[in-house]
Amino acid sequence: MVRQRPGRMWAEGESEGLQTLGIVVVLCSSLKLLHYLGLIDLSDDKIEDELEMTMVCHRPEGLEQLEAQTNFTKRELQVLYRGFKNECPSGVVNEETFKQIYAQFFPHGDASMYAHYLFHAFDTTQTGSVKFEDFVTALSILLRGTVHEKLRWTFNLYDINKDGYINKEEMMDIVKAIYDMMGKYTYPVLKEDTPRQHVDVFFQKMDKNKDGIVTLDEFLESCQEDDNIMRSLQLFQNVM
Repeated sequence: MVRQRPGRMWAEGESEGLQTLGIVVVLCSSLKLLHYLGLIDLSDDKIEDELEMTMVCHRPEGLEQLEAQTNFTKRELQVLYRGFKNECPSGVVNEETFKQIYAQFFPHGDASMYAHYLFHAFDTTQTGSVKFEDFVTALSILLRGTVHEKLRWTFNLYDINKDGYINKEEMMDIVKAIYDMMGKYTYPVLKEDTPRQHVDVFFQKMDKNKDGIVTLDEFLESCQEDDNIMRSLQLFQNVM
């Protein structure tokens, strides 16, 4: 059996697969956060054992409210909170911590810009810090939300200036951030105009009325027409 070279995804079907990769990167990012917090073991099958823990010494305030607002059970929220507090004793995560986390997971690239964009997607109140409530709300959507919820969250990530549209400059920034994060695992070596080509393909597919911007409705419609994107949204459905 021939072993596929790292980053081969960029060589075959790369234009059509960029949107799918973006979705997978978002979902993998949430998975990596869970692993970082010690809540799941990516090397073996200990997820169910983690959820069998009985009680957590410190119960977060408003646990019942979070249970009602998310797709997690009370026990799962207790486990999540324990891990969150163990790694983040202050109860909040700032952007620099986000960057440090992703630097560990992508040592061969520069993940700082992608971590910056992802942090601001988690920081829905734009306070400069991610609280436990922000953390579990986002994870609930990414891991157990409906297709529409996951796609809306991803659209919000791509909509950097939060004006309700994705323009080419924003998409270019996201694509460059993903390439920078992948680092040397982008194979073959990228040409200077490769990110722009991907952005052009993205807009050809997503910008239904050709007005130079992608609306939420256009994004939802285009993604739901793509079988690869729909499959990627189910990858981590049962991770917890």
